[in-house]
Amino acid sequence: MALTLYHDSYKHTGTAEARATIVLIHGWGMNSLVWDELIPFLISDYQICVIDLPGLGRSPMPNGEYTLDYLIEHVLAVAPQKAIWFGWSLGALLVQKIAHQYPERISQCFLLAATPKFIASSDWSFAMPEAVFDKFYQLLLEDWQGTVIRFLTLQCKGSESIKEDAKKLRESVFYYGLPAEKALREGLQILKDSDLRKELAEITQPCHFILGQFDALIPAQVDTDLKKVNPLAFIHTLAGASHVPHLSHPKQVFEIFLKAQTEPEVKN
Repeated sequence: MALTLYHDSYKHTGTAEARATIVLIHGWGMNSLVWDELIPFLISDYQICVIDLPGLGRSPMPNGEYTLDYLIEHVLAVAPQKAIWFGWSLGALLVQKIAHQYPERISQCFLLAATPKFIASSDWSFAMPEAVFDKFYQLLLEDWQGTVIRFLTLQCKGSESIKEDAKKLRESVFYYGLPAEKALREGLQILKDSDLRKELAEITQPCHFILGQFDALIPAQVDTDLKKVNPLAFIHTLAGASHVPHLSHPKQVFEIFLKAQTEPEVKN
């Protein structure tokens, strides 16, 4: 039987016709509950579609390869034909590649705590050092549940509301049961191996990066490099935010989104 990812749609609550559909794609180890702080701001005027990635949340774990292309194939199988897409962290990698490979599916993209390349290199400084990433991967193999919890705290480090944010993530991560270990291991491999700078450079849809000032995983200083890769991209840095801006600063994220809908898409 073919794998079908868990997905759900929420009808807009306003009296007028929905302006568009928004697809929300979560990050590594998590599930669609991470969007619960942001959805109330969006749902008045927009249809919402949430999707759990394979092996996470309520989605089954597949056999065989667990690659970025595999995730994209199955996400697109349950996503609307055209929508505005939000992607967070690992989810933002999917959205960037979909925007490049299937431009007809995305009208706008909002990339939260996002980068086209998570691992630092000689030509990409503002990213995670490979040695640090490899140590984290080894810890995951030794004690995956403990490592996931530590990672949740790291994502919130620096936020003005670190305790509240970490508590919400902890409550969400195991809410639907344990994440599949394979999804965690191979999801990390996707983060390590992906380099979508070429794809990002060729994206033509309006593309908004929303960075956290104190993000411990993706330094906000990457904004200059992002602009070099795609000069048409919009870069927003939220003061006081960490790696989970949609959780700690949902109103500010919504304001960025709303401004993009009401003003002409002119490069900032």
